Amino acid sequence: MSDFVFSPAPPPFVPVLGGGRFPVRRIFCVGRNYAEHAREMGADPEREAPFFFTKPADALVIAGADMPYPAQTTSLHYEVELVAALSGGGEDIEAARALDLVFGYAVGLDMTRRDLQADAKKSGRPWDMAKGFDASAPIGDLVPAARIGHPAHGRLELKVNGNVRQSADMSAMIWSLPETIAFLSRLVRLAPGDLIFTGTPAGVGAVEIGDRMEGSIEGVGSLVTVVAARGRPSA
Repeated sequence: MSDFVFSPAPPPFVPVLGGGRFPVRRIFCVGRNYAEHAREMGADPEREAPFFFTKPADALVIAGADMPYPAQTTSLHYEVELVAALSGGGEDIEAARALDLVFGYAVGLDMTRRDLQADAKKSGRPWDMAKGFDASAPIGDLVPAARIGHPAHGRLELKVNGNVRQSADMSAMIWSLPETIAFLSRLVRLAPGDLIFTGTPAGVGAVEIGDRMEGSIEGVGSLVTVVAARGRPSA
């Protein structure tokens, strides 16, 4: 007999290509990890120490489902990213062994309420409600690293309604994935089930209800999601 005061929600997960489910513990996101995106956001793209923000694990949108347009914004922005899924963890991890902890990779979207983010920056307040809202993390199926290796280059692209909005090579990351894992592990203890969104290239912009977003990463996979009105799926 359970001693929970109510039945806990099922754990969030990401489908694994070929079968299986990857249980998700935490979602970490790297900010401004491509120089051109840093510039378009008004920041200095020099190789400063990486910074991180988080999303709740239940913000994931999986299996090609629609993502509802969130409340309290008129400026919903897309950011396509490579996502790394960890099956190992620890503290003070050396960059040389960081990739040993990676189970696989997926295409992800870091959706952002840009107007709320701008207001938070102006006021010196946290970004949580700009980044960590419901359904703010659409993601494609995970592809095991045992199948594709550890991609360090390849085309990262996002189309909106068939038009290319973002396109860059992953080799343009300011901080590589091994460096990112090593740095993050000095801030928090990483564990199996953690996802790391590794940053987005230039070209971020707004979407509206009915827009179809198609993200792809060469050698990794793709994702598709449509922005739907809150409370109902798109037609």
